[in-house]
Amino acid sequence: MKKKARAVAPKAAKGRKSGAAGRKAALLRTQAAPRRSVAPKTSGVKAAGPDDGKSAVRRLRQELAGARAEIEQLKATAETDFLLDILNRRGFERELSRSIAFIKRYSASGALLVLDLDRFKPINDAFGHAAGDKVLKAVAERLTSKVRASDVIGRLGGDEFAVLLWNLSETDARAKAAMLEQAIDGLRFSFGGSVVRTGASVGIAILDTHSEMRTALEQADSAMYVRKAQRRHEAA
Repeated sequence: MKKKARAVAPKAAKGRKSGAAGRKAALLRTQAAPRRSVAPKTSGVKAAGPDDGKSAVRRLRQELAGARAEIEQLKATAETDFLLDILNRRGFERELSRSIAFIKRYSASGALLVLDLDRFKPINDAFGHAAGDKVLKAVAERLTSKVRASDVIGRLGGDEFAVLLWNLSETDARAKAAMLEQAIDGLRFSFGGSVVRTGASVGIAILDTHSEMRTALEQADSAMYVRKAQRRHEAA
């Protein structure tokens, strides 16, 4: 029995050795085997092509055009008198400045008229702001109907208006101012069963190649106050 045990023992040791050698050989084969490349996973987002770039450019251009149109609309709103639908002081001064620049460049001519309403405050005080607004609207409509489409009308504030007249002599400008005074003097209003009227005193500044916007406004405004004093004297 002891001899058989010695004969079996060496075989068992040989089996353990060959098993370890086999695992080592398998490991070596695994390391030596070429690795398969794994394709990267995609997120499902399609790469932008030339057509996508053109669409983006078109969209940006449309948005830019819309923004510019909105800006122009806001500018127009900021320069318009909401009550009378004519230029406010800011808008009128911008147009006057442009016009003077044109006159200087091309040796053109023009005239600036500043109008201040007579007897407006008593109407406003006696019959309220709604009556005053009605008077202002009627005056704006009368001025618009008496000037050319190329001329510019604005409200400087309160009951003071301005008119920019193109290409006329000083004589023609004074005749136009007198005609506008008569047109506004002819307005009649009925408030609370009473018929009331207003009027306008007009000052003139002739525009030429030496004119400046602020100086022209001051000249026309000063001339308007002189004219207002004359009309008071005439009515006395």
